[in-house]
Amino acid sequence: MSQANIPNITPSITVTRQDALNLLLASIAIEELGLGHVINAEAEKIQYAVGTLPGLSVPATIDDLLAINSSVKSTMTELIKKELLLATKLDSVLAAPSLLGPTGATGPTGPAGGPVGPTGLTGATGTTGATGATGVTGATGTTGVTGPTGPTGPTGPTGATGLTGATGATGATGATGATGTTGTTGPTGVTGVTGVTGATGPTGLTGATGPTGTLSGVHGSFTNITTIGPFIPSGVTTSGTIIPVTGASAAPINTPGAFTLNLDGSVTVNVAGIYEVSAMVNLAAENSGTFGIQVNGGGIAVPFLNSFGNTGNINGTTQLNLTNILSLAAGDHVSIGLISSNLPTVTLSFAPNGISGSNASSLTFVQIG
Repeated sequence: MSQANIPNITPSITVTRQDALNLLLASIAIEELGLGHVINAEAEKIQYAVGTLPGLSVPATIDDLLAINSSVKSTMTELIKKELLLATKLDSVLAAPSLLGPTGATGPTGPAGGPVGPTGLTGATGTTGATGATGVTGATGTTGVTGPTGPTGPTGPTGATGLTGATGATGATGATGATGTTGTTGPTGVTGVTGVTGATGPTGLTGATGPTGTLSGVHGSFTNITTIGPFIPSGVTTSGTIIPVTGASAAPINTPGAFTLNLDGSVTVNVAGIYEVSAMVNLAAENSGTFGIQVNGGGIAVPFLNSFGNTGNINGTTQLNLTNILSLAAGDHVSIGLISSNLPTVTLSFAPNGISGSNASSLTFVQIG
């Protein structure tokens, strides 16, 4: 890429080094004058907002003052940056030598074959002239008083209401005839002899069967025929490892909308009440564990039944059951929790006592109050 060139100027303009430095100083002074006007304008903005300058009919709010302060601060920040640039520019201009001394006189030409005479001395650099002072900024004139609002002209008269059209004539209602006099009630006649009872008629057709009634109360049943573990005991009584139930019985065994089976194997109760809750787990042979019914995964509500030495059971699995009464709120999560075992993991079974096809775990709910 080529370097920038100063274009030809016609007519030719000659600018000396001293002229160039003076022009640079003048440009700095003009920029400083402009910055002074900007600072003065920001000061008058603040004076106007706080009421020291006339013209603001409604006092400024705190939000207005904060907004003005933020605006002035932003402007002053930019002005300070500009001042730093101008100071650097001024230092560079003042450091540059402004004048060069005149070229010394050419020495006389020596005789042919003689030595060349010495070059004349360089003249001394002249002093730089002082920068002229910046003139004082004139005061801003006061804002004139706003003239009074002229009176409102009178309201013009309301136009006359048009005539209402004539209502058509209503036809005449016919005269109601006079009500006749009620005659005297005659005496009651003698009751006749009761007739012979007639033969019984044939039995009528049987009516259609009515719809099946709904089961009263709220109830639900949830089973597990898909997951047997192994499960790792939680080791704490505050929250057991969930032994899941994975299937929900269809209506009417499960009251529609009363329960929700969750992905983690717990059941959400959607209808508050007092429930009889039953839990069951089938331990695989040579497994043991302590289980509990837990509400919202926050602790074992009712610790129930452990295997008590079923380890080494060679007759099949061990079935553990518990039924208890719980007061449940809408949205409570109920699950079976595994607390502890004498084994690292616990495995369930689908075949308790040698009978295959059973549930590995289950939860049932019956609302009793």
